[in-house]
Amino acid sequence: MVLTSAYMPPVSWFQAINQTGSIYIEGFDNYTKQTVRNRCRIADSNGVQTLTVPVESSPFKIHTRDVRISAHHDWRHQHKSALETAYMNSPFFLYYKDDIFSIIDKKYTFLYDLNMNLIVKLTELLDIGSTIMATESFSGIQIEPVYTEKPYWQVFKNRNGFVGNLSILDLLFNTGPEFVYYL
Repeated sequence: MVLTSAYMPPVSWFQAINQTGSIYIEGFDNYTKQTVRNRCRIADSNGVQTLTVPVESSPFKIHTRDVRISAHHDWRHQHKSALETAYMNSPFFLYYKDDIFSIIDKKYTFLYDLNMNLIVKLTELLDIGSTIMATESFSGIQIEPVYTEKPYWQVFKNRNGFVGNLSILDLLFNTGPEFVYYL
C-alpha cells in the first residue's frame, strides 16, 4: 500500500495501515498545498482546529520529499500549545505527549523527514506491526484511505459532538491503549 506523506495523519490513514503488513510513504509525488502533507486537524473547545507546518514556497513543481520547512515561524511552540490546550484533560495526553513533542522539537530541514519520524513513532506507540518504508521513485499508486467512523470519547464531545477523522493524536490521547477497538 502506498500513502502520501502526512503530518500527524488522520485516523483513516492508520485504519488503512492497520490492515496491511507494510506501507510505502510516497515522496516523489508533486507537493500539493493545503493537504495532509503539512496539516492536521485536532478538536478543541471551539470545534476543529487546523495545525499547519509552514513550508517554503517554490515557483516550480517540487517533490514532496524536497519541501523545506520554513524557519521564519514559531510553529513548533504554537502546535505544542494547541495540543496542550486541546488535550490536557484527555486521559492519555500526559502519557504520550513527550514522545510526540520530542519529534516536533527537533529542527528538520525537510517536511518529509518530520512526517516520517512522526509516522514511525505513532506506529510504534499504536503497536501497529506494519513496516513503514519510503518509496525510491514515483509509484503513482497512492490511495486515499476510506474512513470507517467508530465514535469514541472525545474531550469536547459534549460541546461539539463527535468529530471524526481527526489527527491520530485525538484517538491516541483520548483512548490510549483502547485505540485498537477504533482502527
